[in-house]
Amino acid sequence: MMHVGSMAVPLRVAQWFNTEKPIALDALRGRVVVVHAFQMLCPGCASQGLPQSMKVHQQFPSSEVVVLGLHTVFEHHDVMGPNALKAFLHEYRFTFPVGVDLPATDHPVPTTMQAYGLRGTPSLVVIDRSGRVRLNHFGHMDDLQLGALLGTLLSEAAPFDIRPTAATDHENRVFADGMAGDCADGQCAVPV
Repeated sequence: MMHVGSMAVPLRVAQWFNTEKPIALDALRGRVVVVHAFQMLCPGCASQGLPQSMKVHQQFPSSEVVVLGLHTVFEHHDVMGPNALKAFLHEYRFTFPVGVDLPATDHPVPTTMQAYGLRGTPSLVVIDRSGRVRLNHFGHMDDLQLGALLGTLLSEAAPFDIRPTAATDHENRVFADGMAGDCADGQCAVPV
């Protein structure tokens, strides 16, 4: 599980879209990185998460904030393959780079999703200029809250050590017992 304050682990991506070469988080140090984990058939992702990510991509210079999509499929694998994703990104004009989370060989949840302890989609992971995870959030996040966080992170000139606090513990929960494996309230939860 990737806790707030931990160094971000590399994204394990099988294929990239909207970029000419693979993207490594280490190469983005010095910039704030917003990773939006989504499934194209997740209602909350399509109606809220992806449009929000596109707004962030359009409003902030890429020299300061980088938005990355992570298509992390844990259900309906047959209909959400790379060809369908390519068409989806084109039709809805999502232009930020999107990686396909590397499928796990022994688990239905893809590898990056497991490494970051993401509970479902949509999920936001925000990484600061020094490469530390500052947010690991499941579900839709209000635009103003995200904007305030990005403003705070952009105002930080030098990397510094962040320690998790009790206030951030709710963002770091692992899969809860009895969590439904379905889409409700604008988010799709991983079945346990």
